[in-house]
Order: sequence, then C-alpha cells, then structure tokens
Amino acid sequence: MAEQTRAVDAPPEQVAAEQAAEPVAAEQAVAPVAAEPVAAEPVAAERVTADPSGRNTAVLVGFTAVTNLTDGVTKIAFPLLATTITSSPAQISGVALTLWLPWLLAALHVGVLVDRVDRRKLLWAANLVRIVVVAGVLWTVVRDAVSLPVLYGGGLALGVAEVVALTSAAALVPDAVRPAHRERANSWVAGAETVCNEFAGPLVGGLLVAASATLAFGTSVAGYLIGIVVLLGLVGTFKVARSTDEPRESVNKQIAAGLKFLWHQRMLRMMALVLTVLCACWGAWFGLMPLYATSVMGLDGAGYGVLISAMGVGGALGAFVTTTLNRLVGRRWVMLADLIGTFAMVLVPVLFPSVWLVAASAFVGGLGGTLWTVNSRTLSQGIVPTEMMGRYNAAARLFSWGAIPLGAGLGGLLAEWFGMKVAFAVFAVAVFLLIPSFLHTFTTKALAEIEPPKE
Repeated sequence: MAEQTRAVDAPPEQVAAEQAAEPVAAEQAVAPVAAEPVAAEPVAAERVTADPSGRNTAVLVGFTAVTNLTDGVTKIAFPLLATTITSSPAQISGVALTLWLPWLLAALHVGVLVDRVDRRKLLWAANLVRIVVVAGVLWTVVRDAVSLPVLYGGGLALGVAEVVALTSAAALVPDAVRPAHRERANSWVAGAETVCNEFAGPLVGGLLVAASATLAFGTSVAGYLIGIVVLLGLVGTFKVARSTDEPRESVNKQIAAGLKFLWHQRMLRMMALVLTVLCACWGAWFGLMPLYATSVMGLDGAGYGVLISAMGVGGALGAFVTTTLNRLVGRRWVMLADLIGTFAMVLVPVLFPSVWLVAASAFVGGLGGTLWTVNSRTLSQGIVPTEMMGRYNAAARLFSWGAIPLGAGLGGLLAEWFGMKVAFAVFAVAVFLLIPSFLHTFTTKALAEIEPPKE
C-alpha cells in the first residue's frame, strides 16, 4: 500500500532518482570501485515512472463522453419506446423510474464491490452488461415483440450497470491521475458528463428514435462497445492492494465502515447534506417546470426545450472556468456559488414569471452545479483513502441522486396542496438555511489543510 501511495503522490523526478539509486547502492556493496554496470538504469527508471496523468485524463474524458452520450440516448429511447406500447402515464414513467431506482437499492453494495475488485475491469463488465441488455431489447424491437416487462427488466439492468460504471470511474481517478492534475481532470470529466448526458445524448436520442427505434438501439450498442475499447488506453493499477493474510469483513460491515467514515469527516458530512438538499431542489424544479413553463409562461414544447438548454449551457461553461475561478476568488466562494445559483433557480419562478429571467436562473444553477461537482470531487479525493473511494462515491451519489426523485415527489405534493409558487418557495428557503452552516464548515483554514499540491 505504501508503494502504491508513493507511486501516485511522489514527484516523478524523486521516484526516478530513488529507483535509480537502489541498484547503485547494491552494486557498491559488492564492488565499491565498479561504476559501469548501472549506466543504463536512469533511462529505465524514467520510462517506468513517466507521469500517466495526461494520458489517463484523456482516456477518462473520452470514456465519459462516449458512455454518457450513449446513456442519454437510452434514457430517451426507453420511455419513448414505451409510448408505442401504452398511453398510461404511470406505466411510462415506471420505465424511467427503473433507470434511477438502482441508485436507491444497490448503490451501497456496489460501493463495497468497487473497493474489492479491479475498477477498470468493473467498467468493462458494466459496459458488457449494457451491450447485452440493449442488444436484447433491439432483438425484441426487430421481431416486433417488445413489451413493458422487457423494458422494465432492461431498465433495471441498465440502472445497475450505470451505478457500477459511475462509482468505479469516480473511484479510480486518484490512482489514474496525480494530485496536482486532479482538478483539471475533474473539470474535463464533469464537462463531458454535462454536455453529453444533458445535451447531446437526449437530443441525439430523440432524433434517432424519431428515425427508427432499431437505429437508436443499434447506435447504443456501438457506443458502449467503443467505451470498452477506449478503456484499453488507461495506464496503472486500479485494484486496492491488500495483504493476503488481511481478514475480509462482511459486506454489511464494510458498508457501515464507509458510512461511518463519511459521518465522522465534518467536511464530507456537510457536502453530503448540501448535495441532498440541492438535488432535492433540482428534482422539484424538473418536476414542476414543465407545467409552470406551459401554464404560467405560455411556452410550447420547443420553448421548454430551449429553457432547459440554458441550464446545460451554464454547466458546460462551468467545466472551463472552475480552475480559473478557484485561483481568482478561492475554492470556498466558488462552491458557495452553487448554493446561490440553486437558490436563484428555485426563487425566480416565485417572484418573476419571465421566460428570460427563469432561463437566466437556470443558467446560473447549471453553472453552479458544475463548479460544485469539480471542487467536491477534488476535495474528496484528498480526504478519502483509496481503499474506501468506492463506498464513499456510492454513498455520496445515494444521497444526491436518491434525493432527486424524492424532491420531485415532495414538490408535486406541495404544488398540489398550496400551488407551484409555494412549492418553489419552500425549496428556496431550504437552500438559504444551508448557507451559514456551509460557510462555518468550509473555512479558508479547513480547505487549506486538504488543498491538493500545485502543478
């Protein structure tokens, strides 16, 4: 474990010098005068210790872009295919639910798996499952035998595969990228997620399904296959090193250890609380905005699509400016921008039913979301030990993504009982109440203690 840590964190020049010096010392112990046998060693050491951060970052961004684009296609294709089978809103929404439900049911157990197994192999396995599932649905489409049970089963399998893939990808970043390069890597990965999953994926998915369901699912199979090939470019070891005589705890004990670690780390605990509230706000916003946009602001379907795209534009911009903003104003205030952006996003519909102002607030909310994502990942990678990264990332996504459907449901109930503006206002108050606790926890001193080294 110490050797693995040194290989990740030590500067390449230092590691190369240490490795080059070891054979020199051994040679001197046998024949102090001899000097020629070690002449070629520094070249070999340089080859072994060359920093793979740039290459691995490119691979991770490529994999994220391809798989998120494909995920966006499948998440559009499955519900749209369901509309050709039934007109029941509950049955159609059930298909979309199956794609999200595994985050609530399986995330913690997947986190343990990620901490036990080679993380790159898990990514390969997740994509193989995706290929088999999508190919199976494609086969039923071609044979005109597709049914709701097929879509429900396929959606659950794809949901589990997504949990495995996203948790594994997040957990292997500390082993793939050196600390000084992680902020940049997290920025590019977050940007790829935003652009491909929130923009290009749904757009391409809608166009493909409109052309042919067979074409949509065939393209998805190809996308997941490309993801497998891209992963071949990763350099490094992505399995937690453990001694052979180390006892293995039960799954439940490992889950408990991961949650206990999160709870006892003050900064991680606060990030989990903030994410839970903010993601609940996003769930409520997405749940209420279709009706608000059409009934209050008078938008049609195309106008609503443009409104939603403002959020994605903000998120994509955030990937490019996070590092610069961190340097100019500090990580604390950049992360606070997400709370302010989400506060504005849910407050503006209460006060100003203007298309332009609501779109502007959505833009700010999307921008803040990416700023938070990049910084929270960078900080957690400096706090969480590599042997617990799987369980931490699973728990963090459980709190965040699990809160999205809960927020949507609560927002719907509040709107039903008191009206949409009251529902938006309740979530705005919840965000506002978080700000003092966030500032008290995320002090400049506390952040300085875990700040990653500069490049």
